[in-house]
Amino acid sequence: MKKVLILAGSPRKGGNSDILCDAFAKGAAEAGHQVEKIYVQQLRIGGCMACYGCRGTGVCVQKDDMASVLEKLIAADVIVLATPVYFYSMDGQMKTLIDRTLPRYTEIRDKEFYFIATAAAGAGAMQRTMDALEGFTDCLPGAVVRDRIFGHGVYQKGEVEGTGAVQQAYQDGKKA
Repeated sequence: MKKVLILAGSPRKGGNSDILCDAFAKGAAEAGHQVEKIYVQQLRIGGCMACYGCRGTGVCVQKDDMASVLEKLIAADVIVLATPVYFYSMDGQMKTLIDRTLPRYTEIRDKEFYFIATAAAGAGAMQRTMDALEGFTDCLPGAVVRDRIFGHGVYQKGEVEGTGAVQQAYQDGKKA
């Protein structure tokens, strides 16, 4: 049994990337894994202040929800990063969370990652988002990106339901 942590970055609960998170979670749960999904939008996470108060201590000077998220990232075996695409990149909530891993990012080691992105544009226009997510994992010791799920051509809430991305997310969850 693996610990699967899904970070749902969309501010729109029940939106397209959230639907893909749920499909992944369903597959992972059916495979016998322990699944936790976190709505990043519901957390209080301030932006990194680049003060480096965490240097040597591994503890951020800000007292918000990020410390508990860091613990969960470190404890997870599989991490799903899900975001809608805004202006060819991840949304601000996900980027802020990634930046705030600074105090302990080297402890997020030997993890399997899955990326989920949704956009009204085609898959090609979403590549920058995937590259940005992979830029994060490139900094993590032993990180392996297992798959990238492109929920493309979807804009209105729920449009992803009629695409192959839902089945891909479910199957990825089962094999996580």
